Amino acid sequence: MNFAISLGLIFLVDRFLGGEFTSYGLEVLNFSEWDNQALRFDPMVRVFPRMTKCTFHAYGSSGDVQRHDAMCILPINIINEKIFIVLWFWMIALCIITGLALIYRILTYFYPSVRYFMTQNVAQHTDKANLAKVLRKCNAGDWLIFHSLCSNIDPLNFRDIINDLAARLDEKDSLGRNGPAVTTC
Repeated sequence: MNFAISLGLIFLVDRFLGGEFTSYGLEVLNFSEWDNQALRFDPMVRVFPRMTKCTFHAYGSSGDVQRHDAMCILPINIINEKIFIVLWFWMIALCIITGLALIYRILTYFYPSVRYFMTQNVAQHTDKANLAKVLRKCNAGDWLIFHSLCSNIDPLNFRDIINDLAARLDEKDSLGRNGPAVTTC
């Protein structure tokens, strides 16, 4: 969800700036590396012009509307170009971070070996065989609870929980192979 919001925000700002935002940061970086002053055209000035033509309408002495053309200086655009370059780098960083987080979530959801590796790194005092046995029987939601539990309790207590669960799973498997004890009333 965060990744979709980050991408959506980039495309909305791009739409707001007339399609200039997605490549804005790269163009500014390329512009700063140019040496030839004659061929330089600042991409920040293209997106946020500092001067523009203004038309003023005023009533003349005869009561008719007179048009006056002038050059207007827009100092706010000097600030805007700096703000939007920072926003561009911030949004790209957010997209990269949330994209990596999304890949992490997908890997931990679909690949039990990744879940085992992640839990094994945190639960170093736990027997690897028992941990693998318990995690083989878990789905992604169960693993999330185990991972949170492992991160928030003492490692020795977590080891005891995993050993107890592994013993119960062994007991359940042995009952399943020998057949359940059937009692009738």
